[in-house]
Amino acid sequence: MGFSQSKPEFVTVFADKHVKVGEDIVLHCEANTVELTGIWEKNGVKLNCVEDKTFMTQAGRSFFLKIRNAEEADEGKYTLILRNECDWTSRSAMVTVELNEWRRVEWNQDGVIDALETFKISNKKVDALRFLLYGPIGAGKSSTINTIKTVFEGRLFVNCLATSEITHSKSQSLYYEKCEIGKDGLFPFTFNDVKGLVKEDSGVHAKDIISALKGHVKEGYAFNPEIPLSENSKYYLRDPGLNDQMHCLVNIIPADTISMIKDDYIKKMKEVREEASRMGLPQVIFMTRVDRACPLTKTDLRNVYKSKKIREKMRECSVGLGVPMNCIFPVWNYHEETEIKEEINCLMLHALTKIVHFADDYIVKCSDQEASLEE
Repeated sequence: MGFSQSKPEFVTVFADKHVKVGEDIVLHCEANTVELTGIWEKNGVKLNCVEDKTFMTQAGRSFFLKIRNAEEADEGKYTLILRNECDWTSRSAMVTVELNEWRRVEWNQDGVIDALETFKISNKKVDALRFLLYGPIGAGKSSTINTIKTVFEGRLFVNCLATSEITHSKSQSLYYEKCEIGKDGLFPFTFNDVKGLVKEDSGVHAKDIISALKGHVKEGYAFNPEIPLSENSKYYLRDPGLNDQMHCLVNIIPADTISMIKDDYIKKMKEVREEASRMGLPQVIFMTRVDRACPLTKTDLRNVYKSKKIREKMRECSVGLGVPMNCIFPVWNYHEETEIKEEINCLMLHALTKIVHFADDYIVKCSDQEASLEE
C-alpha cells in the first residue's frame, strides 16, 4: 500500500504587521506536516535570502521569514506558498513600515500660543500680517479660518460659514472680508477669505485675486466671475501701501482629492501664483482633510509626519502647483468635532507659526526696498 502525502494546510497563520524603520520584520506560521516546501514571495515576486538582511528558515512544521533593520522599501504584501506533490496552498499578510518622524511638531499648544501672542511685526507701520486664502470650493478655506479662530478663542468657532464637504456646488464666501484673530484682534495677523475657485467661467476672477494680493480690494466687495474689479469702483483702493497688501498667499488644497482637481482650477491657481512670484510674495499650501487621505493619520493625528501617504500627497501638491515641499503644511480642520482637540490645534499652530515668519520676512524685504529708494 503506497504512502499518501497530506494536503498542505496552515495550522497557524501570520497576521498583517506594522513595524517602525529599523525594527525587524518577523513572520511565522505552522503547517500540518513537515513534508512541505515553503516559498516566500513579496508582491508576487519570489524572495531570496540576502546576507545580513533577509532570512528564510524551516524548522519541522514551522516556517519563518525575518527581515532585519526594516526600511521603507521592505513594505509590501508577503506570501508563503506551501507545496508538495499532492497540492499547494498560500497565505499572505501586509507589512507596513512606519517612517521616522520627518518633521517635528510641538504637541503642546501653550508655549506656541504664547510665542504668537507676543510676536512683534518687524515694521511698526504694519499693524497686521495679512494672509489671503485661495483654493477650490469645498477645500476648506472658511474651515481653516474657523479652526484658527478656535485655537485662539479656546472654543469651537463657526462664524465663517463653510461649504458642506458633501455638496460643493456653491461657495459660502460671496464677499471679500477679513477675519481678525483673537478677541479684539489680539494677535497681529488677519485672514482674508474669498469665493471658492470653481470652473473657468465661474467663481472668483483670477484678476480679483491678484488685485487683492496687491491691496487694491476693499472689504465688502462682491465677487463677479465675469467682470473683475474696476478701478472706478468704490471698492477699489488706488494707492495701497504695505499695510494694505497681502503678505502671504495661502493655497488651500484638499489632500483626499488632489488628483481630481480639474485643469481649469490649476490654470487659475498658477496664474495667481505667477503674479505672486513676480511680487516676491511668500506662497504656501495648507493641505486639508488629511484624515480623509490617510488611515494612519485618522487614527492618530500625531502620525501625520510619519505617514508615507501624506508625504506622497504633499509631493503631488508640489509637482502640480510648483510649491516646494517645505512650504506645504498638512492640517486637520474642525468639521465633525464638537470638542476641542489639542492635536488639531497643535498641527495648525505648527503651520501658522511658519507662515507668520514667512510673512514677516516679506515685510522686512519690502521695508528695506522702500528705505533704499528713499535714500
